[in-house]
Amino acid sequence: MEQAFGKRREAAVEVKAGAVRLKGILGLPASMAGVVLFAHGSGSGRLSPRNTFVAHMLQDGGLATLLIDLLEEREADDRRKVFDIDLLADRLLAATEWLVQEPLTKGFQFGYFGASTGAGAALQAAARAPASVAAVVSRGGRPDLAAPYLPQVKAPTLLIVGGHDSPVIQMNEEALALLSCPKELVIVPGATHLFEEPGTLEEVAVLARRWFLRYIPDSA
Repeated sequence: MEQAFGKRREAAVEVKAGAVRLKGILGLPASMAGVVLFAHGSGSGRLSPRNTFVAHMLQDGGLATLLIDLLEEREADDRRKVFDIDLLADRLLAATEWLVQEPLTKGFQFGYFGASTGAGAALQAAARAPASVAAVVSRGGRPDLAAPYLPQVKAPTLLIVGGHDSPVIQMNEEALALLSCPKELVIVPGATHLFEEPGTLEEVAVLARRWFLRYIPDSA
């Protein structure tokens, strides 16, 4: 089902990944410069208000978005799968291939936006398919979960962490040292892990949009 919101459209989609079908929301701005896939963290999903807020700000900048659940509903309560970064990266790559074939997004360059554990999956996927991913942004991410893959990441990577998220700051500082691609670590003052403080999530969205528009070429 497709819905229109001003100059953007959103449609519910299903992505086949092996034996499973993943539910997603494809958001399309009136004019597109690229596509960003979201890999959410544990306990979150394609309907997350935080990810939806960021997705809408990216769409306002001319970036299409795919908010997708990398696990089926029956899998979401299995903690082994929630933290199975190899599986999540596989699913993210399957979603990327779906976008390559989808007529509405075919021919565009892709970026990954990963939150929490989803950032680990995004970075592993970026390392495994360097030709498919033009840029990566991590919000409050766990890049340490992709540590063996970090030196292989070619896509310019932006790590965003809340200033009050001390353990995750250290994880991201260590990950930054392992990355050999164009990279940056931004610490948002006053923000905790979920960026629930006034204005902090908007800052994340602005930083992400700027990063993606800088590194995703409009090649359609």
